[in-house]
Amino acid sequence: MDVSPGGVALVRTGLVIEVPTGHCLGIFARSSTPLKRGLLVANGVGIVDPDYSGPEDEIMIQVLNFTAATVHVTRGDRLAQGIVLPAPRVTWQEVGAIRPVTRGGFGATGG
Repeated sequence: MDVSPGGVALVRTGLVIEVPTGHCLGIFARSSTPLKRGLLVANGVGIVDPDYSGPEDEIMIQVLNFTAATVHVTRGDRLAQGIVLPAPRVTWQEVGAIRPVTRGGFGATGG
C-alpha cells in the first residue's frame, strides 16, 4: 500500500487479539520508523480497548506520512510496537469546589 505525502492511512496488521480486562493495548511507533520511513503513528498512540476483540476487529495502525514523497508499506514492515498497559475503569464525581491551591497553569511544574 502507498501512503501519499501528507496523507494518513490505515495499515492492516492481520492481527485480532483479546486485550485482558482492566488493560489496554498501546500502539506506538518504533523509534526508527519516523527517521527511516517518514511515518508517524497519526494520533500519537493508538489505544485498543478490551472490548475490541471480535472476529473482524483487526488491529490497524493509523500512520501519517510527514514527507514530500510517497511511502510504500509492504506486508511484514515493522512500523509500530504494542504494549499492554493497566487501564482501570474509574468513575468520576462532580464536586462543588476543588482545592484552593493552584499550580500556576500549563507548564508550571517545571516542564
